[in-house]
Amino acid sequence: MSTTLTFRPFRNRFYQLTREPALMAGVLIIFSLLCLFILYPLFTAMRMSFAPDGVFTDEVYRQVFSRIRYLRAIRNSVVLGTIVATLATIIGFVFAFALTRARIGGRPFFQAMALLPIISPPFMFALSVILLFGRNGLITAKLLGMDMADIYGLKGLVIVQTIGMFPIAYMTLSGILQGIDPDLETSAMNLGARRGRVFRTVTLPLAVPGIFASWLLVFVTSITDFGNPIIIGGEFDVLSVQAYLEFTGMGNLPRGTALAILLLVPTVFVFFLQKRIIRKKSYVTVTGKSGRRGTVTATPAVRFTLTVFCGLMSAFVLMFYLTIIAGSFIKLWGINWTLTLDHFYYSWDVGLTTLKNTLLLAIISTPITAFFGLTIAYIAERKSFPGKHLMEFLSMLNYAIPGTAVGISYILAFNKAPFELSGTAFILITCYVFRNLPIGVEGGIAALKQISAEIEESSINLGATSNTTFRKITLPLIRPAFFSGATFAFVRSMTAISAIIFLVSARWNHMTVLILAQTEIMRLGVASVMSFVLIVIIMFFIFLIMKLTGLGREQIFGTTK
Repeated sequence: MSTTLTFRPFRNRFYQLTREPALMAGVLIIFSLLCLFILYPLFTAMRMSFAPDGVFTDEVYRQVFSRIRYLRAIRNSVVLGTIVATLATIIGFVFAFALTRARIGGRPFFQAMALLPIISPPFMFALSVILLFGRNGLITAKLLGMDMADIYGLKGLVIVQTIGMFPIAYMTLSGILQGIDPDLETSAMNLGARRGRVFRTVTLPLAVPGIFASWLLVFVTSITDFGNPIIIGGEFDVLSVQAYLEFTGMGNLPRGTALAILLLVPTVFVFFLQKRIIRKKSYVTVTGKSGRRGTVTATPAVRFTLTVFCGLMSAFVLMFYLTIIAGSFIKLWGINWTLTLDHFYYSWDVGLTTLKNTLLLAIISTPITAFFGLTIAYIAERKSFPGKHLMEFLSMLNYAIPGTAVGISYILAFNKAPFELSGTAFILITCYVFRNLPIGVEGGIAALKQISAEIEESSINLGATSNTTFRKITLPLIRPAFFSGATFAFVRSMTAISAIIFLVSARWNHMTVLILAQTEIMRLGVASVMSFVLIVIIMFFIFLIMKLTGLGREQIFGTTK
């Protein structure tokens, strides 16, 4: 009897799957693709690190943990991640609190400044810091007269990563703070509590889970960052760069793969811990009964202080962008300040083909990523079948895998028969799609949770198939999630570096890889031009999406209004 009860749900789900041939075919195709482009590369990388000669051994990992260089890289990664996560979370919280709870003036401008770093190339801020604070920097050498200013290493990385990653904390915390019922704060104040005490005893405790989740997310982003450390890291070794150097520079595939796998351990753990924290209901205060008559505002002094803080941070962000623009027109930064267009001419000759290829691959992969993500979200959220949770897990797994590990696993898996794809456009598009797939899946699931399933059930009861219902009813209702996922997919495809640096070829190069190459040979003016062009293209794409769809910035980026 108990065995029958145990297998009855499984049998019912399997029966539902067999009733819809299109659904069954879709589920099988999705599982096949997820296994081929996520699990298979990961398994190949694991096998390389544990069995480089075909026989299981832990020799590679014993070498890693017995050498000071690698232990130092692990320690440095943790130290850097801890500092950056703390600073970025504080800045992100202040921005989110100022815009959602204190309601300071100039919110559209400050929100734009908080989101601007998201659309930048991964090492644009590192390039700006070199131009401003390097040995020939505008501030250090020109204004302060410092001959040997050294911005490389930990201090430079903390600056560029904090500025580049605080939007991650801001986007997470703005939703958390906006979800806190203002009636709780109002009730506390009606009972005689001052605003400062209300913040310490009501607002802050309710936001703590979100703060912790943001800290974890920034921490993982920091320790897996590749673009900034390889440019401005100097002698401050980090794990992501060491994995790249071992794999490509030293040619030690097992050791490079092992270092990438070590990056995978904390990122996967933190990813699922962060998801668990965010999904906890204990800190949600919206019950549907509150009138939400308004948000408790801060005192004028606090509002002024928050405005000044946000203004200074926004000025700092703008300074970096203006530096990139200025660097595009300066003959030789720090030595010859003559205005010139030579960098544009050189970039046109060297980078035009690469720019076209980068744009073409991003345009091809973007709709595929968005539609594939929403399809998985729809099937996982609306259908019941065996392996439903496994599908959702696999589709989100690539988000937790560091880009360095993805790139190494792809080059190992698809560099030989039967999947000899390295150096082709297909492997780059595939990497874009499955690397950015979790964005579309998560956004689609969140959107579908807000739509009553009864609408789709009514369509099916009237004779429409699941495919027709999805195309004509569900998809129009989740249009904002589709275009939001498409926008993020396009931005990430245009600014990718850590994964695709292993996959590019002479025929199919990427702009970020070319910018890195120009920076390494100290053609900073050319690198500035290429970074500037990338930013303009990305901003134009976002503007075009907003105009064509009528969606606002808060709908595209999922931030507070």
